[in-house]
Amino acid sequence: MEIAHCLGLRSTATIMFGHVDQPTHWARHLIRIRELQKQTCGFTEFVPLPFVHMEAPLYLKGKARKGPTRRECLLMHAIARLALHPFITNIQASWVKMGPGGAQFLLAVGCNDMGGSLMNESITRAAGASHGQELHPIEMAKMINSIGRIPQQRTTLYESVSHAQVTKSLSSCPMTTC
Repeated sequence: MEIAHCLGLRSTATIMFGHVDQPTHWARHLIRIRELQKQTCGFTEFVPLPFVHMEAPLYLKGKARKGPTRRECLLMHAIARLALHPFITNIQASWVKMGPGGAQFLLAVGCNDMGGSLMNESITRAAGASHGQELHPIEMAKMINSIGRIPQQRTTLYESVSHAQVTKSLSSCPMTTC
């Protein structure tokens, strides 16, 4: 990542947690991300990805636990916000991993990003999650508005998008009906 960032590429920092790891591993990972960000300023956001266990081979072989608890998910996002500030200011709540309700909860307690609407996500669904296929921009906006936050569409680099692009995305038909 350091080389990519030095070449001018931007990227997302992530962590998959709640399988074979422990909180000390999480802390070490956050520190390494923070230190690299201090050097390169190449990360646009941090995305904690809770392990989805139901059909994951590692879990089915008895080598991983059932993913993190809701409390661990909350703590991961909250501690990331504190540990990475002011170097990474965007903390994403993955609705694909957490489900729409879980992501909404994380937005209410400090995350500032819900990611995108996605199409044909396969990794999380293959692992057994029931969500992740599509979340239409209108549904996402309703969820964000319902907790008193204002939805804001953005680019991958956290730049504003035009009003025309917002209108286009909100007027698109869901994949299941197109």
